[in-house]
Amino acid sequence: MKKIRYSILGIAVLLLIWAIVWLTKAIQQTEVDITVDNRINVTPEQIESIKEIGEWEFLSVTDEELVDTVRRGFFSDDHLVRIYYGTVRLGINMHLVEPGWIQTHGDTVSVLLPRIGLLDRDFIDEARTKSFHESGRWTAKDREALYRKAHRQMLRHCLTPQNVESARKNGEMQFRRMMRTMGYEHVDINFAQ
Repeated sequence: MKKIRYSILGIAVLLLIWAIVWLTKAIQQTEVDITVDNRINVTPEQIESIKEIGEWEFLSVTDEELVDTVRRGFFSDDHLVRIYYGTVRLGINMHLVEPGWIQTHGDTVSVLLPRIGLLDRDFIDEARTKSFHESGRWTAKDREALYRKAHRQMLRHCLTPQNVESARKNGEMQFRRMMRTMGYEHVDINFAQ
């Protein structure tokens, strides 16, 4: 019985030595290789989430316009003077981006955005419109004509090349910041003409 015990113990010791030798060789042959992929790719989900922003306002211009009209009469003239308030919002509509509007090349991203434009054509706040002076009888059609005149004046005063350029610069700055937070070092932003 002692011989069997010594034999089993000897076999166990030999198996233990063999396992240690095998593990040592396996560890020496194992290599760890770390590679870094410097490419950054915009995922389709990220592109869709940016597009889902919809309208993106880059500049809002608040304006008030004093608009008047006179109707000449035989005995007296009728006057209608109103003050219109409005906020003209300039920006882009992300639903108008063209296919391939965002391209990546390593650590560089190129973005082609829609052109800067008016986001809302109904920018006059009719609740704040005040009649400054009114004499005579005026119809809803007359008031509508005065409203359209105020609308044209606000567009002329607010939709200027300087304001469009300011909105473009704000948009470029916001997109550049967003792309940098996504990991792009070099960002090229252009707007459609």
